Amino acid sequence: MNDQLDWRGTTVSFRPGETIAAALRQSGIQDFGPAIGGLRLRYFCGIGACQACLVSINGGSPVEACLTPARAGMQLDFATPFAKVVSHD
Repeated sequence: MNDQLDWRGTTVSFRPGETIAAALRQSGIQDFGPAIGGLRLRYFCGIGACQACLVSINGGSPVEACLTPARAGMQLDFATPFAKVVSHD
């Protein structure tokens, strides 16, 4: 039986041992969210070198979806890898 996680309100099934990126791709999800310069994040290198697959788990800091094992009950969303700098002047 497959486990499930949540990608922005969509239930995604995965097999034990799959990464988040593999589970999302298997479900037809290619766009992992906005990136700097108007680009879109996606599954690209598969080894964590390019950081083009960053996602947020349960509202936390960005992680590489290609290296992070999928776990039942995860709540995934777009990551914000390039946080806006706020001035306190």
